[in-house]
Amino acid sequence: MITINNLHKTFGDSEVLKGIDLQIKKGEIVVVIGSSGTGKSTLLRCINFLETAEQGSIQIGDTAVDSKRASKVDIIALRKKTGFVFQNYALFAHLTAKQNIAEGLITVKKWKKEIAYQRAQQILDDIGLGDKSDSYPSSLSGGQQQRVGIGRAMALEADLLLFDEPTSALDPEWVGEVLQLMKKLAIDHQTMLVVTHEMQFAKEVADRVVYMADGKIIEQGSPEQIFNNPQNPKLKKFLNMVGIN
Repeated sequence: MITINNLHKTFGDSEVLKGIDLQIKKGEIVVVIGSSGTGKSTLLRCINFLETAEQGSIQIGDTAVDSKRASKVDIIALRKKTGFVFQNYALFAHLTAKQNIAEGLITVKKWKKEIAYQRAQQILDDIGLGDKSDSYPSSLSGGQQQRVGIGRAMALEADLLLFDEPTSALDPEWVGEVLQLMKKLAIDHQTMLVVTHEMQFAKEVADRVVYMADGKIIEQGSPEQIFNNPQNPKLKKFLNMVGIN
């Protein structure tokens, strides 16, 4: 179980998160939707302390961290429970696909290189990139780079995978292959928190859809409830804007 309690985050004079409360069950896929600038990506970044919230707590399994009192040890313990997939891939340009995936196993989990590379090759095979193990990011398509990014997150066998707009930087022809891999993870019951503009993905894959606006969770429910029977006027307006209703 993942519990986020009363999370607040401010940048300058702007309060971006205004007391976020969210629980995610093991194996649940939660998709966060909403207009740009509503705090969705900041929420993800605060969960694994890429940004530090001024107030609030995060608990993943038996690891609980208070934002106000988080030590370096606490933050490392929490990060070991999460994998992060960035919208711009964030691969190491000087490392091959296999080395990118193995890096976390070597540095975070302290695996021997030989074993880490074996596991990385298995993951590349699983995500359909087994023949790209020695390729550098510059020679991979955007879709392939993002799949390597997902593979890197998968390698750590994290309790929670965080996806920050995983398809937003991709050309349209590459979006499908990334969404297909995420659907495969969903079938395997990987717990995921996904920020996305891909409404069809949310409809098909999410167990729960969370709508954020103005730094708050405004409404949440099953895809059926959110897309077919929205209650909040802001959500109704948002869905009209993206062509759902």
